[in-house]
Amino acid sequence: MKERLQKILSARGMASRRKAEELIRTGQVTVNGKTASLGDSADPETDEIRVAGQPLVPQDKKVYILLNKPRGYVTTLSDEKGRPNVTQLVTDCGVRVYPVGRLDMNSEGLLLLTNDGTFANALTHPKHEVEKTYDVWVTGYTPGGEACLAKPITLDGYTIRPPKVRLLKAEGIVARFRITIHEGRNRQVRRMCENAGMHCTRLRRIREGNLSLGALPLGKWRYLTEEEKEELLK
Repeated sequence: MKERLQKILSARGMASRRKAEELIRTGQVTVNGKTASLGDSADPETDEIRVAGQPLVPQDKKVYILLNKPRGYVTTLSDEKGRPNVTQLVTDCGVRVYPVGRLDMNSEGLLLLTNDGTFANALTHPKHEVEKTYDVWVTGYTPGGEACLAKPITLDGYTIRPPKVRLLKAEGIVARFRITIHEGRNRQVRRMCENAGMHCTRLRRIREGNLSLGALPLGKWRYLTEEEKEELLK
């Protein structure tokens, strides 16, 4: 059944009605290979609808996305301060997705998003302890600071497993570490730095389980391969 394009895009979670109209107006929407105009209708079951070159994904299809999150975006879908959230960066995936786990507003790097609740629960359940690796920039460094970071500490009544810590570079009180943790407590890496007498100035997640951020540009996303998804769930 034919419907207005903006209604279709909104129903698929790609954008609000107003944003959908803007996408159409700026020539980013095509129907069967032809650039759509505001007011056009289409049948999502029989017509090929693309947004910025990406085809609409069937509503019942499970989607798994790896995003290189920039700083300044929250991972909560409802924010009382009206700050931008990460789902605004993946509206062209064709379905409504939500973040798997957290990455605070001032952190960047690898973030997974999906519409598969079972997959999300499997990755975030505490018993699975999927390893996560971060590049961490700090001030307040003194020689031996890496040994302090590598000690297990108690956060929120929970004693974390000993993290893996490697010093990548140090110049005076400024240093950069590569840190791998097994949990995902709230602001865990930043709190570890504070406990070791250092202040984290930048934090970028570069790996989660078998997934690597690689050369994916900041603010861009890609689909996980079937092999990546299966390996991650192991």
